[in-house]
This record gives sequence, structure tokens and C-alpha cells, in this order.
Amino acid sequence: MSRIYKILPREDWAAAQAARSFSGSAVDRADGFIHFSTAAQAQETARRHFAGLADLVVLEVEAEDLGEALRWEPSRGGDLFPHLYGPLMASDVRGVTEAPLGPDGVPQIGDLA
Repeated sequence: MSRIYKILPREDWAAAQAARSFSGSAVDRADGFIHFSTAAQAQETARRHFAGLADLVVLEVEAEDLGEALRWEPSRGGDLFPHLYGPLMASDVRGVTEAPLGPDGVPQIGDLA
């Protein structure tokens, strides 16, 4: 089993819960897939893409639950990142944690290991 993580604004998660699915952020929709990170990649993703953004949450998803719609593709520096080609069902989210801004303005996602 391997967990993957999606960082997003709390309001987007609330809307996804109401709709029972998440079709992705504007960037996800533009790229054609929902971006996820592994535990090892998530803090750098927070630094690069979410610095200065408050009220974020981190969704925890079991990669195997997503089936064939999940693909591992090379991205930053050749690392393989999990990309979901389709909506994320709210029922597939195993956990949600806070990602408060640290003193440097970078969301602190905590220990995901």
C-alpha cells in the first residue's frame, strides 16, 4: 500500500465533499490530470506551488484505490509523480490534515511517513 497526497484550499475540499468528488484545481484541469505527491515529495510541492497560501489541507489517498486512472509519470528532476486521470471521489480520501503556514510562508504539511 502506498499513500499519496493532494494539497488544496480548504474551500475546494469542502466543495468536493458536497459534490462527493473533486475534479481538480484550475492547474489540474489545465494539465488534464489531478496532481498528487508522495510523502517524500509533498513538502517541496508545498514550497514550490503553495507558498503564501493560507487555509490549506492535505488529502491522504491510498494509491491502489484509484486503479488504472492513476499513472506515475516523470516530472520535476525526473522524479515519478502520481497523476490521476479522472475525478477524485471524496470516499477515496482516507484522511485530511491541516497545512498551516510556517514562519517562512511555506505550508507545513507535517510528517506524512
